[in-house]
Amino acid sequence: MVKAQAMEALTKALGKENVITEAEDLLCYSFDATADMPSQVPDVVVVPQNINQVVEVIKVAREFKLPIYPRGSGTNLSGGTIPLQGGIVLSMKGMDKIVEIDADNLVAVVQPGVIIQDLNNAVAPFGLIYPPDPGTVATATMGGSVSECSGGLRGLKYGVTKHYVMGVEVVMADGTVVRFGGKTVKNVTAYDMVKLFTGAEGTLGVITEITVKLIPAPEAKKAMLATFESLADAGNAVTEIVRSKVIPATMEIMDNVTIRTVENFAKIGLPTDAEALLLIEVDGIPEVVEREAATVIKVVEKNKGKIKVAKDDKERDGLWAARRSALPALAQVKPTTVLEDATVPRSRLTDMLVALQNIAKKYNLQIGTFGHAGDGNLHPTILTDARDTEEMKRVHQAVDEIFKVALELGGTISGEHGIGIAKAKYLPLEFGEQGVDVMRKVKQALDPENILNPGKMFK
Repeated sequence: MVKAQAMEALTKALGKENVITEAEDLLCYSFDATADMPSQVPDVVVVPQNINQVVEVIKVAREFKLPIYPRGSGTNLSGGTIPLQGGIVLSMKGMDKIVEIDADNLVAVVQPGVIIQDLNNAVAPFGLIYPPDPGTVATATMGGSVSECSGGLRGLKYGVTKHYVMGVEVVMADGTVVRFGGKTVKNVTAYDMVKLFTGAEGTLGVITEITVKLIPAPEAKKAMLATFESLADAGNAVTEIVRSKVIPATMEIMDNVTIRTVENFAKIGLPTDAEALLLIEVDGIPEVVEREAATVIKVVEKNKGKIKVAKDDKERDGLWAARRSALPALAQVKPTTVLEDATVPRSRLTDMLVALQNIAKKYNLQIGTFGHAGDGNLHPTILTDARDTEEMKRVHQAVDEIFKVALELGGTISGEHGIGIAKAKYLPLEFGEQGVDVMRKVKQALDPENILNPGKMFK
């Protein structure tokens, strides 16, 4: 429990209105969007309004030896924000200002509580976009997205969050404030500390300001829906589209389980008899869009697929709304939804898709697979019930095998969801014990008292 003196110090530093202690409110911060994870109610939630208050929270935590769990909207999918040891949840949603939009330098400076979609809405009048586009773009915060290094639907062409973070302001575990990076396009001075804090999941410092790169919005877009009678054909089409030198802005896949579930949920006319579908969008200048769309159509038909081009923005928006509803739709099927994040080189996508089908059969589980096919990032989603002990044993065995196969195919255990609690045990499989030990040394050097998001990333 947080001592009365600590609570008094937090209230003095932040004001009573920014300190949450009611049991019902605290419960809302005991979990995140990850299924099948332990939950723990924090002792207190604080909502700082500026960097000075963040520093004060760090000081109180150190004085009273309390763990701190930085948190955005809690949409992360690795258990990364669960307060495992109680202590202080540091909600950054109070720091939600867009500090600057610098159109001349194609950058924006934001506080961590800014919602990603709000940033895009703000830069749209300048003809610009911030490309990282996670499925929860309308609710996820910039700070959470940077801390998890999230990806999203536009990752194939535009990359993930780390490709757009140019600078950060961070409060360290000892309360000092540091800045790294900035607005310059070129900056190779010393260690790349910006990249170190991007994806660190709040274990190394608390991010209080972010400078991000913006890019010109594409002039034209064309969205297409391709359907296939086999997953293998869909996977082969993905590989061949990229081999044909076409890099779509988005190339998403859904298997039959996901198609049927999403159609039942959204009722937008998806072909429920298809074994797989691809949602593909090309963008750029109009003549290039037309040429690339023609190539996509040719490749899809060569791989035994049928393709339909969205006739207008309304139809296009409907397709992407269907894709974004994949997870909430699947979550309605059974009480527990175990969503994974296996990523392989795109040339091995077909192998991974087939392997997932075989794993579902082997463990007698219902697995719906969707994800970012163009960058090899799949989200096999196991539909289960945590109350069924025997089935959950098979679920855990299946997850182990999913990551084992992904690594055997030259992939990784996380394409965009981070490590948190969920994947900590798999780190040695990818990096070896020596590699994990190097990362532990970084953590120990920057947070020797282990007060920042303890229990995450490392077992």
